[in-house]
This record gives sequence, C-alpha cells and structure tokens, in this order.
Amino acid sequence: MKHFFALIVFLFLFQTTHAQLFNKEKVIYDANQGRGTTDYNLFRWGYYLGVNVYDFNFDYNTDLRDIYVKRNPGFSVGLIGNLRINNFIDLRLEPGLNITTRELRYSKTYFDGYPYTEADLIREVKSTYIHVPLLLKISAKRVNNFKPFIVGGFSTAINLSSNENNPEDNDNGQFRTKTSPLFYELGFGIDFYLYNFKFTPSIRGIFAISDELVRDNDPDSPWTSNISSMKTRGVFINFTFQ
Repeated sequence: MKHFFALIVFLFLFQTTHAQLFNKEKVIYDANQGRGTTDYNLFRWGYYLGVNVYDFNFDYNTDLRDIYVKRNPGFSVGLIGNLRINNFIDLRLEPGLNITTRELRYSKTYFDGYPYTEADLIREVKSTYIHVPLLLKISAKRVNNFKPFIVGGFSTAINLSSNENNPEDNDNGQFRTKTSPLFYELGFGIDFYLYNFKFTPSIRGIFAISDELVRDNDPDSPWTSNISSMKTRGVFINFTFQ
C-alpha cells in the first residue's frame, strides 16, 4: 500500500511538472496573484523531504578483514532558510531530521581467543540525527524553467541515539557512538520553476570529519580495539519545495 501511494504521488508530480516545464512559456512570479517564486527575494523559505543512505568508513590498526556495513535507506525531512547574496550565490541553512539504521557485521577473526556467540558478530547502529548544515549554493544562469547548481558546506548533528554516555558497552550489547559529529557536504541539483512553487531535486554526499566511535572499557575489546577511526559517510536524495 505504501509503495502504491508513493507511485501515485510520483505520477501526479511527474505529469504536473512535465506539463509546466516542457512548454515554451517561462514561468514568471506574479505578485498580484501571489503565485510562484522569485530568486530576487533576500530571504526565501521552504521545506524538503528525502531519502538517505548512511555508511561508515573504517580505518584499522592492524590488517584484519574489514567490518562489513549493511546499509538501509532512511528518511529525511527538514526546513530551508535561503539568503540571497547575488544572482548566482545563495547561503542556505537546512536544519532537519535524518533517521537511519546501519548494521555492522564482524569477521570471526576479530574474536580469536575471545569467547563469542553468533549474536556478538552483529551490531545494529540506529541513528536519529538532528542535522544542521550551512551550505553555499552556486547556480548557473537560468535557462527557461531550469537552473542547475552545485552546493557545498559544513554541518554538524546531534545524534539522539548515540549512547555516548551509556556506562554499558559491547560486552552488554551496546555499540556506542559520539553525540555530535562534524561533516562536510558536496552535491548538485536542478531548480525547476513551476507556476506555484520551485521544485528542486538534488543529490548530496556527506563525509564525517571527526571520529565517531566510543571505545569499549576493555582496551582489548574485539569490537573496538582494532578500529583506528570510524567516520560516517552517506548520500542524500532530497526533494525541495520553495
């Protein structure tokens, strides 16, 4: 049922946007009718919905088999505040909520000489991020009802599921991560100008700058002792409405 509903929404948006974008009429903001969007406002507001896929990038102390990360699609929703600098550059703040789950699968070589069960080889890492990026958007010249752009910047987040201060660790089944990671972000997208709003699909990569792993209390822990650093990386596909 969920997939059927998503298909109906997609077909409706596709039919509407196709009819408006691929005609010869250039969409122009009409202040008298309160219709459309303009790039000349100093401040603009909007919101976005999207899909995220988070991963981890590991660096290791010794050469053991890599920890496999099973990635699962997550959900993103947030707001947009846009400050116009000139015709081609905008500064954007995009606070939002990102929900995702990753599953870490360890090789048995990590537990050499250490008693373990099959459950010890798998750790589920659930993350609920309050994500706050500050981005610079650089656009090309608008052509009819299209305007491509690139975007980049830095961000931080509060991971509400981090367990950073939990006194229990992997010996008790608790995989811990830090609460406030730092990231840089790079991406691109296209602004589509419609009669009543501006619709923007975009894709963006996110890369952690800081190590997010909280080590176990045991310095020889099979879950954390061989990890030199653990940093998030991921992909966002967002659909923005302004």
